[in-house]
Amino acid sequence: MVDIILHGCNGRMGRMITDIVADDKDAQIVAGVDVAGGQLAGYPVYASIDDCDISADVVIDFGAAAAVDHLLDWCVEHNVPCVECTTGLSDDQIKHLEECSGRVAILKSANMSLGVNVLLKLVAEAANILADAGFDIEIVEKHHRTKVDSPSGTALALADSINEARNNEYEYVYDRSQVRQKRGEKELGISAVRGGTIVGDHDVIFAGQDEVVTFSHRAYSRAVFAKGAVQAAKYLKGKGAGHYVMADVIR
Repeated sequence: MVDIILHGCNGRMGRMITDIVADDKDAQIVAGVDVAGGQLAGYPVYASIDDCDISADVVIDFGAAAAVDHLLDWCVEHNVPCVECTTGLSDDQIKHLEECSGRVAILKSANMSLGVNVLLKLVAEAANILADAGFDIEIVEKHHRTKVDSPSGTALALADSINEARNNEYEYVYDRSQVRQKRGEKELGISAVRGGTIVGDHDVIFAGQDEVVTFSHRAYSRAVFAKGAVQAAKYLKGKGAGHYVMADVIR
């Protein structure tokens, strides 16, 4: 059994995790943290992590970016591993996370979906076969109209997975509208679509002579990210200090 403190429990993702853990015989939420405080789904909710006096095996954080630094310091002080799912962290916060991971186990990935992390492995393997056969590689990602960053972190992670497998031979190209020229052999195109309520679609296209191979991932609900976070929490229980990623969970 994994005992979890859920940081940001009253948010949309926090509520999804609460519902998922309620049906999981191997995990339980022993406390939540949210500025509103109160009681939620049978566990106590504290307005601040400093007020929480309940021991746990791991923290899952889907809170606000502004609270991440303090939470990580708390995890170091109390030696509690952390699954850090909050997005929009600054460069300084990423640096702080890396420093804290030298003292406590922290799992942070560009995407918490188990399916996406399997995809990261598959496209790297495909690139090592198809790139040498002359296949061009393009990534198309689609998200809801309110997403502010572009391209998505997952699209960049897919590109990085391919590029690392190929000794970083590719140059990322995000916009060809101002250039009238043939596609370069070492271009890796990344395109973004924004509209409606699309949760997250990613296509990795390997386009060769007279054939196309496409790897696709569709997220139909944000629950896939919540499920991944719970799996990560189970994995992180008892782990030593270090920066872990979802690829470690699926190995």
